[in-house]
Amino acid sequence: MYRTFDDDIIDLNDKVIFVTGGTGSFGRKFVSTILQRYKPRKLIIFSRDELKQYDMQNAVNAAYPPEVRACMRYFIGDVRDRERLTLATRGVDYIIHAAALKQVPAAEHNPSECIRTNITGAENVVAAALQNRVKRVIALSTDKACNPVNLYGATKLASDKTFVAANNLSGDIGTRFAVVRYGNVVGSRGSVVPFFRQLLAEKAEFLPITDDRMTRFWITLQQGVNFTLSNFSLMRGGEIFVPKIPSMKITDLAQALAPGLPHRTVGIRPGEKLHEAMIAVDDAYATVELADRYVIEPQFGEYVRKSFTEDGGGKLVVDRFSYGSDNNTEWLDAPELLEILDKHAS
Repeated sequence: MYRTFDDDIIDLNDKVIFVTGGTGSFGRKFVSTILQRYKPRKLIIFSRDELKQYDMQNAVNAAYPPEVRACMRYFIGDVRDRERLTLATRGVDYIIHAAALKQVPAAEHNPSECIRTNITGAENVVAAALQNRVKRVIALSTDKACNPVNLYGATKLASDKTFVAANNLSGDIGTRFAVVRYGNVVGSRGSVVPFFRQLLAEKAEFLPITDDRMTRFWITLQQGVNFTLSNFSLMRGGEIFVPKIPSMKITDLAQALAPGLPHRTVGIRPGEKLHEAMIAVDDAYATVELADRYVIEPQFGEYVRKSFTEDGGGKLVVDRFSYGSDNNTEWLDAPELLEILDKHAS
């Protein structure tokens, strides 16, 4: 089932929105979505690469008339720099924290750099949001934060915990923090689909498969943006929101992209999982199921909030529940994948 996740999205007209790591794949799709649907007072891109900001600004200027793009602001800065981040978030209503070092092998070889961006950066976003009385903050997470086996996943788990616990610090400030966790984004940089397509364009004689048993969750960029936006209206503070999305075997994906082309097993890379997980068994006691998503609720006694089982129409999942790409109840077949790639992956 293809879910759009575009119900109950919060009204962002005349609001000030701030996106860390805003020149990445998510940020570009997020900006185009906001400019098409709303008239924000400001839409601020915060990132450290001036060339990417320059390219993004040119793309936005070419795509939208002056009256639409007038809200755009571009702020050079790094989430490691708390002072710069605090300066940039003055007057902001909503923050989406998308900045991260995400490449698993690079994190394994450069752990201190990954820690500074993904953990210290998360702490700095929390501090800046509290100091400037930002209304709501959503941090983007990853399936790799669930039972992490690599440094990247471990840093994102620490980041998730930082944002969940931040609700205990807001007091009369009222800032609310939540986390969004989802799996592979179809067509994003570094994902397997563009990699396979590049090999096919180069007339490869086979497609390399990590392991014949490997499975992955799949979500499009637009679904990811819609899902994130929809949680601004749902969040009460401290939740980890997980979308219900389909799984697919890597071998089936390869067959869909190149029917009949041979596969060659190359082995799992260091830090890579055979299957993705988004909710661990040990989180089942705190997980609530809604129609199109799961909510891992906070368990802090200091911060009082109503559970989604009380007035949100949710129900607790069964004991020993887990949500992984291998035990998922929804699966993509080849025609569905090709339809998503044709219509929704850009």
